[in-house]
Amino acid sequence: MIQAPPTSKEVSAAYLKLSVGLRGILYPVRDLIFETALTTPGCGQVVEDVKWGQPAYLTEKPKSGTTLRLGPSPEDPERGALFVHCSTSLIEDYQARYGDMFDYAGNRALVIPADLKAHREAVAHCIALGLMYHKRS
Repeated sequence: MIQAPPTSKEVSAAYLKLSVGLRGILYPVRDLIFETALTTPGCGQVVEDVKWGQPAYLTEKPKSGTTLRLGPSPEDPERGALFVHCSTSLIEDYQARYGDMFDYAGNRALVIPADLKAHREAVAHCIALGLMYHKRS
């Protein structure tokens, strides 16, 4: 497992606004985003930022993907979610590939499963699809 880099003050502050339980859900997803970026050929360097008050991850050099954000699920604030830009087809892609393995929040988010370890490979694949969204053929 690859350890994610330290966070900036702004990103740390965004995480600190979340409940302790939610941070415990989202920090492992953060690590998985960085690990997936490093192990996905052609993926741009991931930059961590804050967008709409939430930790956000985007690719630079090259801009291979769309922004991914982490935050509470809109339907259940104690569950974490991986947000994607609503104009992408990513949630449709996730649903086509994984069906009811995951819960979704409209065309905006994949709800992180309670047992991330059991679904780690599938979540990493969804992350990779987002990080490579602009490189799709």
